[in-house]
Amino acid sequence: MRLLGTIVRLQYQSDSLKVTGGRFKRYDPACIVPVSELRFTTDGPETGPTDAPVYDVHNRQHPGSRHRGDNGVSFNVTAHYRLMLERLGERISEGIAGENMLIDSPDPITEQELAGGLAVETRDGLALIDEIIVATPCVEFSRYALDYPADQPPDRRVADTVAFLNNGVRGFYGAMRETATIRVGDRVFLRA
Repeated sequence: MRLLGTIVRLQYQSDSLKVTGGRFKRYDPACIVPVSELRFTTDGPETGPTDAPVYDVHNRQHPGSRHRGDNGVSFNVTAHYRLMLERLGERISEGIAGENMLIDSPDPITEQELAGGLAVETRDGLALIDEIIVATPCVEFSRYALDYPADQPPDRRVADTVAFLNNGVRGFYGAMRETATIRVGDRVFLRA
């Protein structure tokens, strides 16, 4: 295993970040809630007491669940945020894309490098994340990042931004096979 980095931010989405209203759907980060620890189950992320959990919108148990089967865990690395900030400017802050885990890593990472999965070193042992795929970027987040006018149809700038955010810059999804509590400060390793 090779150290990827340390978790510097954990968060959950209390509801969908893509909202309706107006001519086009828009991205609204207001439902991103930072926490010091998250519990990942086979149903998806949750927080709070186990007998009264608060579900992330990607948890199967959330009343408005956006769980698809391949998006139970989401993560990104700080190097990708530096790339987004350089290209897109001040509307980009760490965690604004809505991933559950942000890992402090000096170098960008590719889907190919993640093919073996991740191992998170928790207080209770290793938590394994498998079946990692690119989190396909959306038009709504691209419009948000550009501060694009809400009443205008997407143009070439939006399409170029979506293309830039692809291949993992926007982040990744994965799956966990067992319940694990992950905390800010836990170390994350690339598995071979």
